[in-house]
Amino acid sequence: MDLMPTVFTRIITGEIPGTFVWKDDVCVVFLSINPMAPGHALVVPRLEIDQWTDLPPETCAHLFEVARVVAVAQKQLFVECERVGLIVAGYEVPHVHVHVIPTTSMVQLSFANAAVSVARADLDLWAEGLRHTLRRAGRTECDFA
Repeated sequence: MDLMPTVFTRIITGEIPGTFVWKDDVCVVFLSINPMAPGHALVVPRLEIDQWTDLPPETCAHLFEVARVVAVAQKQLFVECERVGLIVAGYEVPHVHVHVIPTTSMVQLSFANAAVSVARADLDLWAEGLRHTLRRAGRTECDFA
């Protein structure tokens, strides 16, 4: 039985638009269309696996390192960012993804507070800022889309 590709696979392949911040051979990073805060990003492996505990160890390590690198850029870019939260919930889409969320308080780390929608111009502005910050930090191991 062939399974339909997840929405994240469809974003990765370009079938559905995404606002990308990072692309490499193992994973991509794109901005959430329902952000909990400006710059809320998703780190998603190209490999379509449902649960993060089923990831090959090297893929898991790579995802969390990319999440860390993106978090450092978020802290530099978003001046109001006090901490960057990570969430690996795994219920919304059956494809591993790590939420990387710049925050000013614990209250922001709730899916109940996620925006219903966000303007495309805001996503583009946040993504360009993150890509610029990553480039300025010397990150050349990825394609910035």
